[in-house]
Amino acid sequence: MTQDARPRPGDAGHDQSISERLEKDPKDKDAKLDEALDESMDASDPPAITPKGGKDPVPSSGYDPEAEKAHEAG
Repeated sequence: MTQDARPRPGDAGHDQSISERLEKDPKDKDAKLDEALDESMDASDPPAITPKGGKDPVPSSGYDPEAEKAHEAG
């Protein structure tokens, strides 16, 4: 193992197999999620990737469409 390949103290390192899976199939959702989890700090950061669904924000975002319309109307 070279000096550059060693994880820094407190760093879990990087799983090279995830990069290889993404290289083979960049649209692989599981590999994207694995990469995001690999890059996220354990127990404090949310994953770096979030699922995409419909066009509406999730309810927990606090987005209020009526308040937004009132704000846009000025």
